[in-house]
This record gives sequence, C-alpha cells and structure tokens, in this order.
Amino acid sequence: MHSEFNHKADETTHFLQIWIQPNVKGIEPGYEQKNFTAAEKRGKLRLVASPDGAEGSVTVHADARLYAGLLDGDERASLTLDPARKSYVHLVRGALEVNGRALGTGDAAMLENETQLTLAAGKDAEVLVFDLAA
Repeated sequence: MHSEFNHKADETTHFLQIWIQPNVKGIEPGYEQKNFTAAEKRGKLRLVASPDGAEGSVTVHADARLYAGLLDGDERASLTLDPARKSYVHLVRGALEVNGRALGTGDAAMLENETQLTLAAGKDAEVLVFDLAA
C-alpha cells in the first residue's frame, strides 16, 4: 500500500510524483535523500539523480539522469543531448523557453532526435530535465 498526504493541514503542499522504469529487478528497496541548494541549481542544470551517483547525485536503478535548474531573467542553461535518447522537460513553476518554445507552470516538452537543449527567458522558473533511454 502506498499513499501521500499533507502533514500540515494549515499549509498548501505542491507535490510532483514521478515514476521512472527501473532497469534492475529483484533488488531490495532502497531510499536516498539529498538536499540540493538553490545556489547549486541557480542558472544551470544540476545533476540530482543518476545510475552511478555521479557528481553527488542520488542513485537510481534506471537508465536515466535527472537534472534540476532555477532560471530567471537573463540566466541560460544548456545540455548536450544524445539524439539516440529522449529528453523530457517539466516546468515545475514559472515560465521558460525550451529550445525557443514557451512553457508555463506545469507544461512539459518531450525532445527526440535533438543534440542540444537550451533553456532561456526564465521567469521564476524551476525546471526538471530527464535524460531517458529511447
């Protein structure tokens, strides 16, 4: 059984649940939690989850890498993409241009056959970028 709920009845909770297909079966469940400061994500994409725990990210048993970023004003971030993989961009809040296309809070973009991701024109933007197996 699994459920999530707001432990503080007098406060609003914004919850984003993401499921990624694992690439390993039959292993013991695990849990890992790390805090990544706003400074680590400000104006750039910070690797927060990966199969190998690279750059201090949490480890996931999936062929996926997850990046988080905060962009506002003139800040820009880019990521080189493997065109054989898929990239999924989810805008948690704010406004942002993804490869020249405007996104608003809650919007997402799936990128296929792309070699470059460019994030720009952020307005209090919090973004998640997933690098996924095709």
